[in-house]
Amino acid sequence: MTQQLTPSQLRAFAATVRLGSVKAAAADLGVSEAAVSMHVAHLRKELGDKLFSRTSSGLAFTPGGLRLASRAAEMLGLQDQTITEVSQAGSGRRLLRVAASSLFAEHAAPGLIELFAGRADDLDIELSVHNPEKFDALLTSRAVDVAIGPRPATVDASMTCTPFLNYQVLAVAGSDHPLTAARSVGTTELREQTWLLGPSAVGRLGMVPQILRRLNVPEHHQRIFQSHAAAVEEAKRGKGLAFAVAFAVTKDVADGDLKRLDASFQPARGAWNILTLAERNGPPAAAELRRFVTTPRATQAMLRGTGVTAGRFRPAVHVTLWS
Repeated sequence: MTQQLTPSQLRAFAATVRLGSVKAAAADLGVSEAAVSMHVAHLRKELGDKLFSRTSSGLAFTPGGLRLASRAAEMLGLQDQTITEVSQAGSGRRLLRVAASSLFAEHAAPGLIELFAGRADDLDIELSVHNPEKFDALLTSRAVDVAIGPRPATVDASMTCTPFLNYQVLAVAGSDHPLTAARSVGTTELREQTWLLGPSAVGRLGMVPQILRRLNVPEHHQRIFQSHAAAVEEAKRGKGLAFAVAFAVTKDVADGDLKRLDASFQPARGAWNILTLAERNGPPAAAELRRFVTTPRATQAMLRGTGVTAGRFRPAVHVTLWS
């Protein structure tokens, strides 16, 4: 007999796996706990597998339950992608969903996205900001088509990861800050300062979290702002120290509004990477962007920008610090 798996059943199971309980899955889906339990029970009966059991440490999955969890995410992602593609086909337009780290989204994405989108009249680009630790899950579930930011600790064999732009992170302060007069600033002095930080300080991946861990800056010395630009503006007013992408503050340093600190860890060098599913599994526009992002024109657009901020894109970029 052929098993019948419905999208509602798969969504209930996927939410239970993701959130760790039937109660949390029900709240996330906006249904009753009884409805989630019914869907899970139906899957167990249809597939002849217990799928998971409850333990004092959470849910324990059977091999079949783990396989279903993976397949459910893929199937639901494909369903959502298909609905989007059918809608686009009807309107004659394509949609490319790009996830980016906050540092890239703020400093390099505006120039890149505007230039790339301008090459095709039928292409809309949706740019959203995410914690880089979630990039692989976003891609495998097909919630996004492209992810851009620091290289993940591991790259799944089903993905392609291409580094395309090197950058430097500097420690800067306002021109009147006492530490700007020092010939060299030690780790202890840096640790005791107030650090004005952008959203990239949240999480573990990326250049800024690495430096904070290296300096062992306590949390009560960290102030996190909605954007990196806002943190740098506070530094200009003498409110503390900030991390800045070197190419983004070139003019401020040249004008004397900011001064670069002579700290042992800098310049700290990083690289942005573009991640996509293997070409045969992702939309053509994702492969097009992966090839385009390494071109000289793209590099120039990212470094110089085009006068368009991330908030000008439609739909607008939503920066969620702990997403």
